[in-house]
Amino acid sequence: MDVEAVIEEVLPRVRPTEEERAFVEGLMKELEKLAVETIVELDLEVKPYFVGSLAKDTYLAGDHDIDLFLAFPLKTPLEELRKKGLELGRAIAKRLDSYEIAYAEHPYVRAYYRGVKVDIVPCYDVKSWRDVRTAVDRSILHNRWVLENLGGRNDEVRLLKRFLKGIKAYGSEIYVRGFSGYLAEILVIKYGSFLEVLQKEDFILRQKVIDPGNWLKREPEIAMKTVKREAEEDRPLIVIDPVDPRRNVAANLGWERYGVFHFKAHQFLEAPSLSFFFPEEKAGGSYLEELRRKGTHMVTLLFEKPNLVDDVLMPQLERSARGFERALQREGFRVLEWNVGHFRGKAFIMLEVDRLEREKVRIKPGPEFFTERGWDFYRKNERVWLRGKRLYAEKRVKEGIVDVISELLSKNQISLGKNLRKHVGDADVLLDYVPEELEEEAYLLLNREKWNLKR
Repeated sequence: MDVEAVIEEVLPRVRPTEEERAFVEGLMKELEKLAVETIVELDLEVKPYFVGSLAKDTYLAGDHDIDLFLAFPLKTPLEELRKKGLELGRAIAKRLDSYEIAYAEHPYVRAYYRGVKVDIVPCYDVKSWRDVRTAVDRSILHNRWVLENLGGRNDEVRLLKRFLKGIKAYGSEIYVRGFSGYLAEILVIKYGSFLEVLQKEDFILRQKVIDPGNWLKREPEIAMKTVKREAEEDRPLIVIDPVDPRRNVAANLGWERYGVFHFKAHQFLEAPSLSFFFPEEKAGGSYLEELRRKGTHMVTLLFEKPNLVDDVLMPQLERSARGFERALQREGFRVLEWNVGHFRGKAFIMLEVDRLEREKVRIKPGPEFFTERGWDFYRKNERVWLRGKRLYAEKRVKEGIVDVISELLSKNQISLGKNLRKHVGDADVLLDYVPEELEEEAYLLLNREKWNLKR
């Protein structure tokens, strides 16, 4: 298939149908009405805004998450915004199907209504970047900028988002480190279309700095400070936020995800295929067979999942895995690869290691040489020597990795995520075995399919 034929097949699958649009628009009108009624009932000076891909009409078919922002006046003290914002969010959510309190920079409400997730988030009613006081405030400005600049290229954004999802490079969450939806929108606005973004992939990386808001001319001092800071952090890409010169939109984009995009963009242009957008699920395999094939071993720590959102939990799990990697390698165990995650209230750290036991030499002090016990010590040990009149021997012992891990944890010699130390200390340590729910994760880890660029 040529590029145009592939795109023709992809578009109907990523573009929402008229029925879907009607459902989404109806849902948003209902939510807006509920929000306004609740704001009036609580006698608050708050404006409801919809932000995100639904509000910008860049959402993918079937992806209906709604972001309802409750904008408080700038004069509102931050503590009052947090308190009243949560109170208002909860009051709105009580009229929906179900809800829970979630935590980011400040508490917000995550609700569900007619099968759709609705995040209800308090923020400030900002008019410019100079008004921004919390991390979420910019979302209103982002929405406005995209709507003003997209110019009917909504489907081009959908193609790029679906491509990024298909190659597993989508999502700015710290545990993904991929492309955010907003970054995808900016790239399409900047370069014109999905195909032009792919064709300019090498140029984008070489250019390094993208400045769609022209901040380097409008606010050169602030913008250059952003560029310098992000360059020192060795980001793959610096995209100065068109609504705020202090921010790099691509700050969370990691080299690995950009690298995947780099290879896949070239591969798609050389040999276009639907599989880049909708990859076929590969048949799983046996992690036990992989262990036998490679002659390696697997250590899995399984523990209670702390009550943390993924944006906080996953980086701490990753930090802990790297801590285990360093500590075990100091102790003579080579960590070949690791993986982290959680399922059904449990968190896990999975380590592929080269061995489960190590030989260790211990010096064993004995009695004085001229005693009966001295002769006994001399006969029982292979390497014996004197220091003054006392005998010493060298003893080789086998030490298992579980005992080493236990000792390292007890002595606080593993760098762990700050909220995980107690949980990891109480972990079950599994050797060459994982629960059924983790069998696929273990297989993908051991055969490297999770990160394979050539699949």
